[in-house]
Amino acid sequence: VPERPALGNTDYAFEMAISNIRYGEGVTKEIGMDLQNLGARRVCLMTDKNLSKLPPVNAVLNSLAKYGIKFQMYDNVRVEPTDQSFLDAIQFAKKGEFDAYVAVGGGSVIDTCKAANLYAASPSSEFLDYVNAPIGKGKPVTVPLKPLIAVPTTSGTGSETTGVAIFDFKELKVKTGIASRAIKPTLGIIDPLHTLSMPERIVANSGFDVLCHALESYTALPYNKRSPCPSNPIHRPAYQGSNPISDVWALHALRIVAKYLKRAIRNPEDREARANMHLASAFAGIGFGNAGVHLCHGMSYPISGLVKTYKPKDYNVDHSLVPHGLSVVLTSPAVFAFTAQIHPERHLEAAEILGADIRTAKIKDAGLILADTLRKFLFDLNVDDGLAAIGYSKADIPALVKGTLPQVR
Repeated sequence: VPERPALGNTDYAFEMAISNIRYGEGVTKEIGMDLQNLGARRVCLMTDKNLSKLPPVNAVLNSLAKYGIKFQMYDNVRVEPTDQSFLDAIQFAKKGEFDAYVAVGGGSVIDTCKAANLYAASPSSEFLDYVNAPIGKGKPVTVPLKPLIAVPTTSGTGSETTGVAIFDFKELKVKTGIASRAIKPTLGIIDPLHTLSMPERIVANSGFDVLCHALESYTALPYNKRSPCPSNPIHRPAYQGSNPISDVWALHALRIVAKYLKRAIRNPEDREARANMHLASAFAGIGFGNAGVHLCHGMSYPISGLVKTYKPKDYNVDHSLVPHGLSVVLTSPAVFAFTAQIHPERHLEAAEILGADIRTAKIKDAGLILADTLRKFLFDLNVDDGLAAIGYSKADIPALVKGTLPQVR
């Protein structure tokens, strides 16, 4: 690899890694055939307790039965997973000796299934071996994994396209994750019928995740300014910085969010809006899965991890939680007011896509314009007004900062 001392040894290349994706109404019925085509004999089906009773899981079960696929179901996935809930799923996967995995759910389910597949394929590894540094050792994944088919039921994380699995590390009260191209699903089955069973606030919060994935990956540090340049391509991170291919996906996702998110939230019968948001989630996933996210996500992890008593509307859970998309979007006006000084043109472009009139805008005001545009967008959708509304006070700021600093976003 050429050394570039004049530029402080920054990287000179980027690479794209995405899962195969299949999109279409009712496409879930093909999953049994896919597993048959893979020659799968023992399949692990992962989901959560709520979803196990809903149409998306039913559609998968019907297809598995139709094609005679033998499977075991694990429905103990935790919404907003923890290191312990990952370990429980990993234990199940190790015992089952599965030759394929199917994850039906939102990011929590798909991420849990990625981790289960990874550690079942690498039984001698310690849990922290693959967890991102500095919390874990961040070792590269060199073991072959089993096929994983992801069936997203929310329109948010884009986890069906990415090699990232996020969890709450309880001991440090902070979220972290595993990031490696090796853990990305083999196939993402994007069936817009599954979005029709999503309640209003889940549509909103998962849509906010799409919004921030698109904005953050488009405004991330460019790939050729990231250092150090890896000595071996296996060390090139999954999150490489903004790049010309990710930019295309991020901008397209942002345009869909601007056009369809409000409609998808306000009218559960608006199939066009919900189908488009389901696609936007995958598009933004392709963008950020290779470019990465930055401050909104880095700051969101302690916001979720330090939650006290907040329980969101429409989430049927027995524990306090701040939904991931909400924890991300609450800081977004402040974040983009701050980051605009580096690349103001991109921030203005994003504000225009989200509805701002920038004809007379001054370039130095780009951050404030995008921040105001985001605030208006969020107020229109009845979002909790800042960290105070979800139970935090000024006294919590030191702990929130401490939880943000280990995030190498």
